[in-house]
Amino acid sequence: MTPWQPLTQSEQLTDIVRESFEQPVIIFKHSTTCSISAAAKGKVERQWAGAGLDNAKIYYLDLLRFRPISQEIAQKFSVHHESPQLLLIQNGECTLDSSHMAIKLSEVKELVG
Repeated sequence: MTPWQPLTQSEQLTDIVRESFEQPVIIFKHSTTCSISAAAKGKVERQWAGAGLDNAKIYYLDLLRFRPISQEIAQKFSVHHESPQLLLIQNGECTLDSSHMAIKLSEVKELVG
């Protein structure tokens, strides 16, 4: 089971940056009305157990409910907003930005060792 942490307040972005110096942090941005986003989310959930990312923290952002947070993420980490989108945050910076069916936990694993 994926240990989703809900991302519901912009103040959490400060925590995410701080946490990213201690462990890899993943942000998954999801549109609850998009079938492609649902497929990408399902793929992440199916791959999580075997991905070897037990040391990573994964946040889930519902884009429809928390759109302003998505815009803050784009500004803070200098990424273009997409949905679905997976961001890997390490040492305060976005080191991986993937979207749609290009989202692969194996790429995250390669970057975090």
